[in-house]
Amino acid sequence: MPQATQRASTGQTAATVERAADVLVLFTETDQSTLGVTEIADELGLSKPAVHRILASLRSRGLIELDQQSRRYSLGLTSMRLGLAYLDRIDVRKLAGPELAALSRRTQETATLSIRTGDHRAYVDQVTPPREVIMSVSLGVPYPLHAGGSSKAFLAFLPQEEVDAYLTRELRRLTERTVTDADALRAELREIRARGYAKSFAERQQGAASVAAPVFDHHGLPSAVISVCGPLERFRQEADGCATTLLESADRLSARLGHLSPAQKGDDGRSGGLLLTRHGEIAPISPWPRGVHTRATITAERTGARRQLPDPDLG
Repeated sequence: MPQATQRASTGQTAATVERAADVLVLFTETDQSTLGVTEIADELGLSKPAVHRILASLRSRGLIELDQQSRRYSLGLTSMRLGLAYLDRIDVRKLAGPELAALSRRTQETATLSIRTGDHRAYVDQVTPPREVIMSVSLGVPYPLHAGGSSKAFLAFLPQEEVDAYLTRELRRLTERTVTDADALRAELREIRARGYAKSFAERQQGAASVAAPVFDHHGLPSAVISVCGPLERFRQEADGCATTLLESADRLSARLGHLSPAQKGDDGRSGGLLLTRHGEIAPISPWPRGVHTRATITAERTGARRQLPDPDLG
């Protein structure tokens, strides 16, 4: 084959692949579950014959399915398998590592990552700042979902039936500031959902405060929680500013997990697999699949010396 002809053939193949990719991406960006040939052609600026050829090729690999009655197309099983293969390979701790480092650097406080295990959550990673007094958390220690910023950030964004079930249980008081009244906690959870993050001021243990926000997965459920925490008196003045930075980090991580924000989904309040009602409650809109205790420390580094202070509430 002449070299010029080979280059032309390669260019045509690349263009065909790009158009096929554009069609697949269009299905992920529309708020409709199915699309017709005319809609695809108009949206992408392609001819109908070109769209028919692309769809036929995608159908042959199971990436697209055709409803024979409506003559409309939807994503196929192979597309689902591709998405699930990506999600199965996501390591939340590895994914969050760079974001935690940036969050700690920008706020000059400790940034943490928590995961949920039933009615509890535990820290799985942290990044501390280069300050004279820093806070570090105990990894792997379970804490209840009603006490502390990270705990409440999980609880607030669970489906309403899970929240209701949790609030029927005994809410153990960990400090004098722990909210143990179910109605009061329910009201606070509505506030957390409205602003997008939780606050804690010595609710789990005396001496510290935090702000925490959920990292949503592709179902709209909290896959993890990240927080920024610091000594109570210092953090009172920093909380609002840290919260702004925190939410930006949480949004970026959520996007990496396949979560679409309300702005991406449209202005109907839908976020992934959940709906935020006008009463501030979470409702599902589609079905989905579902150590040894060590003390947390505040370490002060003064002229090379390290000292352990009373265990703080780290959110």
